[in-house]
Amino acid sequence: MKYYYSVAKDIKKELKIKRSTFIAYLHYVKTMQEAKEFISQVAAEHKTANHNCWAYIVGEKGETFHSSDAGEPSGTAGQPMLNALKKHEMTNIVAVVTRYFGGVKLGIRGLIEAYGKTVEAAIELSPLKKLVKLISYKISCGYNIAEQLKYKIEKLSAEIVNVDYVADVTISITIEEHLKDDLEKYLIELEKAGKLKIIATNKKITTENTENTEKN
Repeated sequence: MKYYYSVAKDIKKELKIKRSTFIAYLHYVKTMQEAKEFISQVAAEHKTANHNCWAYIVGEKGETFHSSDAGEPSGTAGQPMLNALKKHEMTNIVAVVTRYFGGVKLGIRGLIEAYGKTVEAAIELSPLKKLVKLISYKISCGYNIAEQLKYKIEKLSAEIVNVDYVADVTISITIEEHLKDDLEKYLIELEKAGKLKIIATNKKITTENTENTEKN
């Protein structure tokens, strides 16, 4: 199973390179429209900048991506920014680099290095979060099988996120989607046998995970 990564919170990083100021912004997005809105927001905040270059990647497997040099020589800004994102296996991410020209020309190679370096520096500020597609289940069962059920659920690579002990025992479970088949089969068999009830299921993609899901 190949994982992809994004940022859990907005990141900003500023670098001075041969008198020019480069400011990188990284922002989590789910769609191209959200990426475009963020690009417009940064450009509006830096109306007097010489350039607001950008790159974004969206999709579960990073299948949709685009970049712009925004007035810099072709291939010197957007593509190296995009390359930096791809290097770290990122998706659902938009990067914008604002440049204030300092009077010293960098040349083609210098620009490529500057834009790529600025995005890399932003990425390195905080561990990236693994994008995980989770399925959650909420089930209810009797007290007589609750402990056995909890043990089996964890053995099937699922996480028990909450247990409520009321008239019956209600257990909330999450599991990565690609691991769900054995758990789902087990729960359905017990439901058919009348030993538990599946109350609800839900799917989501999340970056809110514990430290062991971070990419350093």
